[in-house]
Amino acid sequence: MKTVKRNILLNPGPGTTSDEVKQALVVPDICPREKEFCDLMDGIKQDLPRVVNGGEDYTAVLFTSSGTGGVEAAITSAIPESGKLLIVENGAYGTRIKQIAVRYRIPFVAYTLPYGDFPDVDQIKSILEQDTAITHLAIIDHETTTGMRNPVAEVCQLAHSKQVEVIVDCMSSYAGLPIDLQDWQAEYIVSSSNKCIQGMAGLSFVIFKKNLLEKIQHNTRSFYFDLHAQHEGFFQTGQMQFTPPVQVVYALRKALDLFFEETAVGRIQRYRKNYEILYKGLKRLGFDFLLPDQYQSGILLAVKEPSNPEYDFTAMHDYLYERGFTIYPGKGAKEATFRLSVLGDLYAEDIQSFLVEMKNYLDVSGIHKITY
Repeated sequence: MKTVKRNILLNPGPGTTSDEVKQALVVPDICPREKEFCDLMDGIKQDLPRVVNGGEDYTAVLFTSSGTGGVEAAITSAIPESGKLLIVENGAYGTRIKQIAVRYRIPFVAYTLPYGDFPDVDQIKSILEQDTAITHLAIIDHETTTGMRNPVAEVCQLAHSKQVEVIVDCMSSYAGLPIDLQDWQAEYIVSSSNKCIQGMAGLSFVIFKKNLLEKIQHNTRSFYFDLHAQHEGFFQTGQMQFTPPVQVVYALRKALDLFFEETAVGRIQRYRKNYEILYKGLKRLGFDFLLPDQYQSGILLAVKEPSNPEYDFTAMHDYLYERGFTIYPGKGAKEATFRLSVLGDLYAEDIQSFLVEMKNYLDVSGIHKITY
C-alpha cells in the first residue's frame, strides 16, 4: 500500500489515525445487506459498550453521521412529549444541545455558565428541586470548548436520586478518559468513531440501557435519528435502516481491535503522558491556560492567546501546518484561546517535535517573551 504522509493533528478530532486503521479502509466492495457485513456490524455493536464497562445492561446503536447526529438521536428519542430537559451549558457543546431542543420544541431549562466555569452541583440540585417537571438531564463529559471535564459521576448520582434520566455527551472522552458505566449508571452516552477510539469520521453511536427500549418506542421526533427503530433494525436484520459508510465501519472495527490490544489503561496512560509533555513544554515557553489545573481533562488545553503585537493565530497556524502540525482556534471561551489536543494516534515524540516547532515559530516571529 502507498505510504500516506503522517500529519500530527492537535485539533480535538478527527484525530491522527494509525496506518492499520487507514489500511482497513481498503477492502473488497460488499453490499452492506450481506451476512458477512451484518456480522461485522454486530461485533462492533457488542464491543462499543465494553470500552466503558457497560456489561450486559447496555446496548449500542450506530448512525451514519457526525457525533452531533448521535446527540440528536439521544435527545429526540429519550424525552417523551410530557418530558422536560435540564441542560448543563458551560461550553459550545452544551449550547448545541440547547439548539437541538429548540429546533424540536422540546421543553427545557438551561443551567448556563460562562464557557470555562465549572458547574456547581448544588446549583443543579436546586434547579431539580425547584422544577419537578424535569425528567432528563444532559451534560457534556469533556467540554472541548475549554478542556474541562465536568463532574458527570456526581451529577448522575444526583439526578438519579431525583428519578431523572441522564444523557452524557462523551464525544471526546469515550476511550480516552476513565468512564465506568457501572459506576455512572447514565441512561445514555454518545460518542463518535473519529476521536479517542481513533477510527475514521462518519459514524456516531449511542450506548444506552437495554431496559429503556420499550419506554422510548413512541418518543422519537426524528425519522432518521430514531434510536428505537435503528435498534430494532439491528436486532431483526443485523442492518442499519439506511446505507452505512461501509469502509468507515471496517476502520472502526480495526480501531476497536487496536484499543483492546492497547487496553483502556494503556490508552489513558499514553494520552496522559502526551498531555503532561505538552503542558510542561508550553509552560516553559511562557504560555498560560484558561482553566486551573484541577479542572483540566488531561486531553485538551485551551491556551490563552498572547497579547504580544507580533502574535497572530493564523500566522502561527500556517507556520505549524506547513511543518505537519495542525492546531485549532478557540470557540467562544470567556477569554481568547487556541486549543491543543492530544487525542488520536499520538506519542511522546510527536508532542516533543511539536514543541520544537512552536519554539521555532516564536523565535522567527520575534516573540522572545510571551505577555498577557
